[in-house]
Amino acid sequence: MPHPRPFGLWSATALVVGCIIGSGVFLLPAAMAQYGGVSLGGWAITLAGALALAWTFARLAMRWPQTGGPYVFARNAFGELPGFVVAWSYWVSNWCGIAALAVAFAGSVGALWPATIATPLRSAMLALGALWLCAGINLLGMREAGRAQLLLTVLKFVPLLLFAGVAVWYVDPVRFVPFNPSGESMPSAVNATVALALWALLGLEAATVPAGAIADAERTIPRATLLGTLLAGIATVLAVTAVIGIVPAAQLEASTAPMADAASLLWGPWAGAGIALVAAVSCLGALNGWLLITAQIPFAAARDGLMPKPFARLDKGGTPVFGVVVGASLASLLVAANFSRSLVQLFTFSILLATAGTLLPYCVGTAAWLAKGGGKGRSVAAFALAYSLYALVGIGLEAQAWGAVLLLAGLPVYLWMRRFASR
Repeated sequence: MPHPRPFGLWSATALVVGCIIGSGVFLLPAAMAQYGGVSLGGWAITLAGALALAWTFARLAMRWPQTGGPYVFARNAFGELPGFVVAWSYWVSNWCGIAALAVAFAGSVGALWPATIATPLRSAMLALGALWLCAGINLLGMREAGRAQLLLTVLKFVPLLLFAGVAVWYVDPVRFVPFNPSGESMPSAVNATVALALWALLGLEAATVPAGAIADAERTIPRATLLGTLLAGIATVLAVTAVIGIVPAAQLEASTAPMADAASLLWGPWAGAGIALVAAVSCLGALNGWLLITAQIPFAAARDGLMPKPFARLDKGGTPVFGVVVGASLASLLVAANFSRSLVQLFTFSILLATAGTLLPYCVGTAAWLAKGGGKGRSVAAFALAYSLYALVGIGLEAQAWGAVLLLAGLPVYLWMRRFASR
């Protein structure tokens, strides 16, 4: 049965924008508040690095327009074991990120209706409800998931861009003085803001993953990757910078909804409520997109005999049902196992796991172009690799330790699959 290709340029671009713009843009100003004006330097480096990564992944997709994205690039360039390591790392980071997005959705809804998150159990149930709603949309078929993604992306991107475009004119330069209020050295502060900013731009490679479902993949994926990264990057940088330049630092550092606070200061409580609603839609859109991506990685690896065979089965709509259900179930277990924590604690825990697992595919993907891509664009790929390694240092020892644990957890699976294949 041929794999349907329901994704065109706009659906693929919506997947990139939708995966990038999730909860990060709405929560990041609070995390960056302690760094003041230094954050501007971090954003400049991160946007340049993200565009270099997007260009590199776009070129790799043109060379290898196959379902699997980072996994395919690593396997084709370096062999089965590096391919599996990247697939495993990226897959785990995906469903950990899904748990974080579900929790962030609950927090956004709770900002509008506090009773919905009055207890940890209610918070967990709301998060799980959103997670399985998006899983259900994906199970309807790739075409339906693509249409839902396009709609949800428009519903969150347009209001966010409008907010950023207007709010940036209200920025008070005094909010960026002193330039480095963190107390850290300038190199250390810049490195920290780069790592934080990257968190808000994860997902730039999203269109490369379901390549088999994208029409005219060799042309569509590069365009969607670059266009989506540019659109999401500009909107995110403007919005976060505007919030830091509007809300006083002391208030910002303690805020659980910094963008809504900025809107309330400018235009009143109704505007804050509107931004909270946009944040909820944003989390839902990212949740839908990442669930789609999460099933595609093990599908590609299973097709090559590196993951269990059920991951490679498609239904009539071209959906790897087993991968969707397993990814949603693992994310649900992560939420349920930690529901006694506060929303902030659970979100931070999930993001830590997700970020730790994403930087390795970025490093290996850029190295793949340097190894196999030829002479064209090597300087861009080298910059993207250097940026990825720089960001990896910036996430800290704790996240790096979690990344190592996640990789070690996958090795028994690889050994078992290799033993099974040799029989």
